[in-house]
Amino acid sequence: MTTHLDLKPLEDAPRLLIEADLQPIQGTRFQPTGFPDLGAATYTLHDGTEMLLVESAQSMANRLENVCWDEAKSDLASPIKGLPYIVVEQNGKVITNSLLESHRINSPYILEGTDKNFFNKLKEELGAMEQGPVDLKLLATIMMKYDVNALLHGVFLAKSDLAGGRLRLSRNLSAFIEARRATVAASGGVKMDRVNPQGDTKKGFGHVPFHRDEFTAEKITAYFNLDLTQIRGFSLGESAEKLLIAVALFKIQKFLKEGLRLRTACDLETVKINVKRPDTFALPPLEEIEGTLPTLIKTVAAEGKFASPAVTTVSFRGE
Repeated sequence: MTTHLDLKPLEDAPRLLIEADLQPIQGTRFQPTGFPDLGAATYTLHDGTEMLLVESAQSMANRLENVCWDEAKSDLASPIKGLPYIVVEQNGKVITNSLLESHRINSPYILEGTDKNFFNKLKEELGAMEQGPVDLKLLATIMMKYDVNALLHGVFLAKSDLAGGRLRLSRNLSAFIEARRATVAASGGVKMDRVNPQGDTKKGFGHVPFHRDEFTAEKITAYFNLDLTQIRGFSLGESAEKLLIAVALFKIQKFLKEGLRLRTACDLETVKINVKRPDTFALPPLEEIEGTLPTLIKTVAAEGKFASPAVTTVSFRGE
């Protein structure tokens, strides 16, 4: 069913800021993201409040892209079918695509293989920027052509053969999750060996005790920031701007509804969603956004802003 998104309250707003209150779906404990040389990212505010980074901006970009992909069907989610993206094949089998690659179009599977057809096409289209300042409007137009997600989540074409490695678009949609007044919930366990408890643990035998740190918190909040000024600055046209905003809203709402199982021990649910700026905007429900997207996609495609066909296939043969 086709519906209409009311985006008028966003016309003069520089940013769309959304906060969502979260809680563990069961119990009170949750497991944050961890870093090899740091562990959990904890920090203290100037007033002594203990804080915890539950999910980083980098990780959230990946998660917001993942909600666009239907793993069961190995295809785009139904509401956004028709959006352009890049598929990578090896020996005739699809191995990845630009939505699932952390660096999107800059993925080595897209630009570093021996098949240079797409790379050369991209180099030709970006050739006007080999010298002089980077034309961000032209770069945005080309990214829109091949992968809308690269416009929303940013891209850095760090290749010396592409305008000297200077082609970069910052994120339009960014997000992170924080926990306030976070405290450690320490626990542990033992990997049991019922055959030889005294076995060589270096080889995987024997009893191996381990510790485990989870957390509890007074409040868990997901933050979303959509840069409307930058989207308008691309000068892609009204239909393309509406599409970018609608896709961003789709990602946010779908993530909050279906994507909050961050890890085995970090399964969250949405309690409340607040639009902080502009406060005149009401976040549309997911069903309304999904009903609008097909029409917007067809309109932008008809304007010739997408590659034809929309899905670009790259063969990866390695070096």
